[in-house]
Amino acid sequence: MGESASDERLIRLIAERDSAALEQLYDRYERQVYAFVFRIVRDAMAAEEVVQELFIRVWNSAGRLRTDEAAGKISSWIFTIARNLSIDWLRKHGRKPLETKEEGALEREAAPYSTEQEVEHKMLGEQMKEALGELNEDQKQVVELIYFMGYTQQEVSQRHDIPLGTVKSRVRLALTQLRKKFDSTWKEGASP
Repeated sequence: MGESASDERLIRLIAERDSAALEQLYDRYERQVYAFVFRIVRDAMAAEEVVQELFIRVWNSAGRLRTDEAAGKISSWIFTIARNLSIDWLRKHGRKPLETKEEGALEREAAPYSTEQEVEHKMLGEQMKEALGELNEDQKQVVELIYFMGYTQQEVSQRHDIPLGTVKSRVRLALTQLRKKFDSTWKEGASP
């Protein structure tokens, strides 16, 4: 197994209980996941706990993830688990996800990036803002509440008096639209 093993290959190896593959996946994602978790829980020790729990979950769940269908989705899976564990930690400790943040504050709190990563992060952020701007207001609202403020779909339904089925539908439609936008952007960027 070389340094360039794909995420999918690493997950297959982890499913076969290859601890070296878990170490490689950990090295690949630990800093990014820690920064992401820290922005949610706002506590260094808690962020470390959540990251450790995340990789325990990866170790225990890798065999159930169908990597033939997950190509390119491993990082999304990892960050979804990280987000869910972070929200669970907040609830367990009687805290609420942050309601608002000044523009750019989350990026400044994250672990330092290389110049290349900074540029890539900024470009991705701009693309995300543009893509979110193309959503209708209802879709934009639920995406922001769930993915940026940490609410569950149930909480959005209750707090904003929107039927749960409608919340789920808006999220599904918004994510489909965002995925199409990013798929086309990445295909254009990959073209010579």
